[in-house]
Amino acid sequence: MTTPFTLLCIRSALVPVIIGILINTGCKVYSAFYVKPVDINRTWAVYKADSEGTAYSLLEQVNIGNVSQLGLAWTYKFNDAPQNSRGGNSESNPIIIDGVMFTMSARHRVYALNAATGEHIWSFDPFNGAAGGGVGRGVTYYEDGSDKRIMFTGGDQLFSVNAATGELITSFGNGGKVSMNIGMRGDPDKISVIPTTPGTIYKDLYIIGNEVSELYGAEPGHIRAYNVKTGALVWTFHTVPQPGAVGYDTWPKDAWKYVGGANSWGGMTLDEKRGMIFLSTGSPTYDYYGKDRVGNNLFGNSVVALDARTGKYIWHFQTIHHDLWDYDLPAAPNLITVIHNKKKIDAIAQTSKLGYIYTFNRDTGEPLWPIEERPVPASDIPGEVTSSTQPFPTKPKPYARQIITEADIAYYSQASHDTLMKRFRSFRYEGPFTPPSIKGTFMMPGSRGGSSWGGGAVDPFKGIIYVKSNDSPEIATMKKVVQNETANLGVYAQGKALYNTYCVACHMPDRNGDESGNPSLLAIETRLSKEDALNKIKRGGGKMPSFASVISGKEDAIISFLFDKESAAPRPDREQSFLREIEVNIAANKIAEKIEDDKYLNLTAYGQFNDNERRQGIKPPFGQLHAINLNTGEFEWTVTLGNSQESQLPGAAETGSSGSAGPLVTKGGMLFIGSTRDRKFRAIDQKTGKTVWEYILPGVANANPSTYWSNGRQYIAISVGGDVANPAGYMMAFALPESCY
Repeated sequence: MTTPFTLLCIRSALVPVIIGILINTGCKVYSAFYVKPVDINRTWAVYKADSEGTAYSLLEQVNIGNVSQLGLAWTYKFNDAPQNSRGGNSESNPIIIDGVMFTMSARHRVYALNAATGEHIWSFDPFNGAAGGGVGRGVTYYEDGSDKRIMFTGGDQLFSVNAATGELITSFGNGGKVSMNIGMRGDPDKISVIPTTPGTIYKDLYIIGNEVSELYGAEPGHIRAYNVKTGALVWTFHTVPQPGAVGYDTWPKDAWKYVGGANSWGGMTLDEKRGMIFLSTGSPTYDYYGKDRVGNNLFGNSVVALDARTGKYIWHFQTIHHDLWDYDLPAAPNLITVIHNKKKIDAIAQTSKLGYIYTFNRDTGEPLWPIEERPVPASDIPGEVTSSTQPFPTKPKPYARQIITEADIAYYSQASHDTLMKRFRSFRYEGPFTPPSIKGTFMMPGSRGGSSWGGGAVDPFKGIIYVKSNDSPEIATMKKVVQNETANLGVYAQGKALYNTYCVACHMPDRNGDESGNPSLLAIETRLSKEDALNKIKRGGGKMPSFASVISGKEDAIISFLFDKESAAPRPDREQSFLREIEVNIAANKIAEKIEDDKYLNLTAYGQFNDNERRQGIKPPFGQLHAINLNTGEFEWTVTLGNSQESQLPGAAETGSSGSAGPLVTKGGMLFIGSTRDRKFRAIDQKTGKTVWEYILPGVANANPSTYWSNGRQYIAISVGGDVANPAGYMMAFALPESCY
């Protein structure tokens, strides 16, 4: 049987030397573009393939000539969901170490599986039988001689377990875990810091960001490094700078005491040779109103380079000044080497919700192409001080739509079109960076536009990045919070008011959700206990932020409404509920802040622009896949990806579909990607963008795929969300039949 080394060496001999030469040493594969050796049994040993975040594999047993024969090799059904529960969303990118796959289920339990057969080896429940859950995009592997461990987060705890057995390593932290609440600004017993993306290993350090509430009084986005062996905190980088630090002068004097966010929730990438770690951050809180944070707000919405050993600042670039649109940088930068102005440049490429790729010299942070500061509209909300300019990359051009005109409004019928046009004309809209307003602002791109946490995949031989995009407009409608506005409402009415303020934009007025990953809340009592429902609301997960402070003191009100338990008993306050929750955050952080200060909320955050039948309000495409050459800044190709049948007109081409996950790229000339609501897993020709193979999955594959070698065979694996038959979701692996290799 042909070995992977033979395949790689034979085919590489046909490739020009400038692309790279692979050398067979009998146990490892070396490339001119890879400084470190690549172990064939560990070709996907890190989240998104490697510490550089390339999502690229040297494997090429599956290639353009035989991919049509790809078939399902094995399926593992996770079984950790309660009966009658809703199908879970799985975002885990599995890693594979020496024939063992380590991954997470849709309910955030950790599993070790035989990578060749899918057989169960061990599992670990970080919630010890409780509901738990939340987003988990994978785990991290560490090895030092015989010490082999898997590290991951569950809730607000960082765990370390034995890779062979799944048992806690009790010498780590407190009996095998470390509270991530400790070392933050607030009271550890009153806050909850919940990372979603696995951390990065550098020598004996485990480096990780966090995910926090997006409301007033949230925790800041500290970047922290822990000792892998002991769990001791080694260094902290403050993304909301403290006095004397770089960036402190871009905030009000005491902002570091009360502003939150500016957190790195999409992961990090590492240049091991330089000892540099690269991260990207989200917006400061509150996302849509910044009277209490006048200034540009470093290091919110920034690409930041740090010394991985010490956490010391090296350089940064801020992509959004004083963010009011929730334009987080949602994925870690990709490390890539390109030829720019006839010189070889080690660079990084940062994808974004805006649909821009920001490219920088890795050492200096200098943009490869000019990034221009251009004037943008000013806010009309009292107290808000917007930045007068925002950065616009001149190259590459945006990979998502920036401008919508009346000609772009969808036409399903005259009545539908009239309704959409009336709505569109009622909003404030002056192009990109139109600030949120009281009358409602049309945001394009919206906060779910451009690309999300799946980020890009890069071909290190060609200098090309492949990225999935979404064209997803959004409505932002601001309202000033008024104390005692609904003081005499009963419990049920208060819960309904809370729902209509915070939940209706995603879960809809009828509580039936939509097809964009916002689940129905109808008959919720058949799937969740009241306690589990409250825990979910408090913790958040996926697109849903934590609402712990919002419902503090009003738990019975929201449960009364969601569980249809109407009561006539009066209860004081309602949007004061919001103010009181801020008080909880303030108390947790010991902040001296006046509660009567102006507070505005975006009542339609994440609100979509749809017609009365929930069809997309703009013309397609809604989702695309792009190949962008970062040597030249030019597009190689763009194709529509996926389909939304409810928004597809009779006889029309596929519409494209929104999705958060990204692709993987292989030396076999292939891209593999799920990330569409039509449940299809696709193989795409890297040269043309043409779909050459597809498979209909039992659920939505909202996860980045992995590829690996096991027992002489290349597998492509992907996490799949739950369905009615198996709400806990699946891990599915594909391979060629033996006759093909």
